[in-house]
Amino acid sequence: MIAQIFGKLIGMEEATGLIQVGGLCYEVMLPGYAISKLSGKIGSDITLCTMEYLEGTPGKGNLTPRMVGFLTPSEREFFKRYTSVKGLGIKKGLKSLTIPIETIASAIENGDEKMLISLPAIGKRLSQVIIAELKGKLEDFAAAAVSMSGKQISGAGFDSYQIEAMEILVAWGEKRNEAMELIDLASKKHPDIKTAEELVPLVYRIKQGIEV
Repeated sequence: MIAQIFGKLIGMEEATGLIQVGGLCYEVMLPGYAISKLSGKIGSDITLCTMEYLEGTPGKGNLTPRMVGFLTPSEREFFKRYTSVKGLGIKKGLKSLTIPIETIASAIENGDEKMLISLPAIGKRLSQVIIAELKGKLEDFAAAAVSMSGKQISGAGFDSYQIEAMEILVAWGEKRNEAMELIDLASKKHPDIKTAEELVPLVYRIKQGIEV
């Protein structure tokens, strides 16, 4: 089993990255939050913690080997626990991870069904199953969630599009606390904005003094 891969990121698609290692190029499936963080690193050497699985139906042939990549060993371990939930497979699990795993772990530990439903591919019934099966088992991941002014970032604080915008800003070099403050200010000034794609440019306009 390949547990780690180091090489040059030569391309990215919606849900995968292409990693060149010597004369070989590996297609690695990635969660959404990792896609955001790695989008500016094409051409750079990166290291991913990996796991492998066979896609297909056992007994019917045509099993295809797949590799899944994560930024840290902790994220990989979270994913293994997360996808142990009945009805939450590898592909659906990856699609749902558009925000940091610490935030998702906190939502599960807090029974925040609303936050989980906001994730892609996670409906009301599945969110209930996830909480029922994993609550009390993710405390080590939830403890790593970022806090500000004594308030943990979860669905009770930012909506999913605001958290996504924050992670984009942090990936681009902004300090997390400053990014949170700017997002909060931008959202109050423009409550009609409901996507990270609209929010991030607005934050930079406010930071540069273009929008006051």
